[in-house]
Amino acid sequence: MRTDSRLSRTLHVLLHMARYDGPMTSEAIGRMLGTNPVVVRRTMAGLREAGYVKSEKGHGGGWTIAANLAEVSLLDIHRAVGGPRIFAIGSDHPNPDCAVEKAVNEALEDTMREAEALLVARLGAISLAELARSFDTQLHARGSTTADTCG
Repeated sequence: MRTDSRLSRTLHVLLHMARYDGPMTSEAIGRMLGTNPVVVRRTMAGLREAGYVKSEKGHGGGWTIAANLAEVSLLDIHRAVGGPRIFAIGSDHPNPDCAVEKAVNEALEDTMREAEALLVARLGAISLAELARSFDTQLHARGSTTADTCG
């Protein structure tokens, strides 16, 4: 099963943007993530619609943070980038006439609802500012700058 990395990749970009002096172009972000600038623009569009980033066109333009990092949670970003359901475990073809399948599905659905509620609550409790502080702490410990932390 393929992992959906939109949230982690978007958080990666946002932390770099938060510590970068000036706008970042879609091309620069694309190089950082190893993806096409069109994919970057499509992802960033959801963040712009939510008010978390803004963009300027033309020479010297690019993407910048538009929100207070303390007011934006990981869950907010997950939703803005159109992240998938948190868990996708379940039945493809529910058969309401099968008592075994009904018992299995009820157990799985209850468990998944509980697990998803916990994860959603935790994602909602972590702000981008908290991630940025952790990032800064790690940079300080390494004696690094933003520019030399990633490929």
